[in-house]
Parts: sequence; structure tokens; C-alpha cells
Amino acid sequence: MTLRHLASTALILAAAIPDASAQQADSDLAAQLANPVAALISVPFQNNLDFGGGTGDAFRYVMNFQPVVPLTLGPDWNLILRTIVPLQYSERVYPDHRWGLGDTVQSFFFSPSQPVNGITWGVGPVMLYPTATEGIGQRQWGAGPTGVLLRQSGPWIYGALVNHIWSMGGTPNGQEAINATFMQPFINYVFPSQTTLFLNTETTYDWSRRQWSVPINAGVNQLVNIGGQAVQVGAGIRYFAEGPQGGPDWGLRLNLTFVFPK
Repeated sequence: MTLRHLASTALILAAAIPDASAQQADSDLAAQLANPVAALISVPFQNNLDFGGGTGDAFRYVMNFQPVVPLTLGPDWNLILRTIVPLQYSERVYPDHRWGLGDTVQSFFFSPSQPVNGITWGVGPVMLYPTATEGIGQRQWGAGPTGVLLRQSGPWIYGALVNHIWSMGGTPNGQEAINATFMQPFINYVFPSQTTLFLNTETTYDWSRRQWSVPINAGVNQLVNIGGQAVQVGAGIRYFAEGPQGGPDWGLRLNLTFVFPK
């Protein structure tokens, strides 16, 4: 075999073998998406379809638009802005069909730019803005503290995000003041193929009404590249272990996240 043939064969083999560094970069990107305070711009569209409750066969659709924007505060600190803007639609929950915007929640996490021993954390304020359409949200201003703590150990990423919101500036007539705790323990497993298995709860306790809401979410996300744009798609199932009277029994979750690495 000539040197030319050897070189040609080497080029063919090199083209056939995936770039290990590129695979590692994609795997790292998938891991960052499982980290609520990663310094990564992402634009998730989280679609929740919940069934049951209401008159017995109620249906609720909530699309959460959840952009995450990191800001660099010098060499050692980041400020991570996480915003949730819900768009809601419901049937047979109320006497009439309802749709519109919900109240906006925005969290500000001050977080070290580098983890220590695989541990990452962030703390800061959380704000509630009364952006809801009439008959959809609670239409109250609110604020409180928020924090997140997580650890990455190989392919495992686990931790918890919490916040508490109190009403500010009074309440509309006939409404309870907001006094709610949110807790989201989570665990993720990221495969080298950029596939992520996730399990979490999004537990809320309403201190004013003394009510729990405990949806348990499980599913899978996959990072793909479409025309040079990194996109994560996924699906999961939701089971409500506890909820208010007339709340949903189970649901589906469909995720679509546009990713913009630095």
C-alpha cells in the first residue's frame, strides 16, 4: 500500500470517528442545562397538559416561557436571571373557559462562577409581578428570598431550588394574601449521548389556605443540533401526589429549549 493510500485511508477513518472533544462539549452543555444557575443563555418553552379535577374531566394547558440570562459580575461571581412567564388555558375548571397570561416570577441568583468540589449554589431575591389576565392569576405584587444548591458527581446532578413569596402592597378584594413556599428537589442523569433523565417535584405550600400541591415529574431530554442551533427537546409525565380540591390528577410535559452557549 502506498503512502497516498495510507493517507487516504486515515482521512476516511478520521471522518468516520466522532470528534471526542465535540462529544465532550455537548455532554458538558447537557449537564449545564440541568443546572439552574449555569452561566448559559437558554430559552425554554415548557408545555404542561394536566387532566382531571374540576368537574371530573377538566383540562389545563400551561406554557411557561422561561428565559435564563447570566450576567458576569467580575471574575468570581455571576448574576443569573431566571424568569417564568406562564400562558394558561383551562376547560371545565370554571363555569367558563379561561385563557390568558399568568403572574410572572423572576429570580435573581448571585452565584460563584466556579463550583467547589462539584458544588454550586446561588442565593438572591425572587419577585412576583401581577401580569395575569383577569380571572387567571392572583394579581398581587410579591417578593421574598430564593436559593439553589446542587452537586455534580460524574453524570449525576442533584440538588434543590427553594423560594418563599409574600404579598406586597395589599391584596385585591376577596383574595387571600400570598404566603407560599416553593420547593423543587431534583435529580438528573446525563449520558454521553447528551440524553438526560430527570426526576423532580415542584412542591408548593400555600400558608394562607393551608394547601399542598405536589406534582412529581419524570422524563427525558435530548440535546440535538438543528442547522447549527443547539436545541434540547424532551417529554415527561406528571403525577399529582397532593393538590387542592378540584386540582388535576396527572399530566404530560413537553420541553423545547433553545441554547446559546458562550
